Amino acid sequence: MHPKQEELEKRLRKMLDELDEYLEETYGDQFILHPNRLKKGEAASPLYDGMFSTSTKFSMGYGTKSGRGYDIVIDISTLEYVKNENRQRIEDDAARKLKTLLPNYFPNRKLSILKEANYYKLVGDFSLGIV
Repeated sequence: MHPKQEELEKRLRKMLDELDEYLEETYGDQFILHPNRLKKGEAASPLYDGMFSTSTKFSMGYGTKSGRGYDIVIDISTLEYVKNENRQRIEDDAARKLKTLLPNYFPNRKLSILKEANYYKLVGDFSLGIV
């Protein structure tokens, strides 16, 4: 992987870790944690513990209005049924939070968070000329 791509993805991971922390503080007590999931702070990465796991998947964007970008994935680690309206409220709040975090992690890039069908997507300038 190109070093500038690695740097971009490290920043993206740090931003998602901050989002994860926000979601844990805001919504972490609203559901019962999956019995096979470590409690918040017990794993080496927020990806692997607590109620939420935040990640992205790069998409070429074929067939979408927004084109290429990173699909934002928010997993809720519970055996409870999570109503669609509750999931949507959490995802909408996560998108609002990400919009406030973007300038801190990517100050020299024109990036935005868009709603694409039933998920959110990070789109914009991912060129490797900018770190």
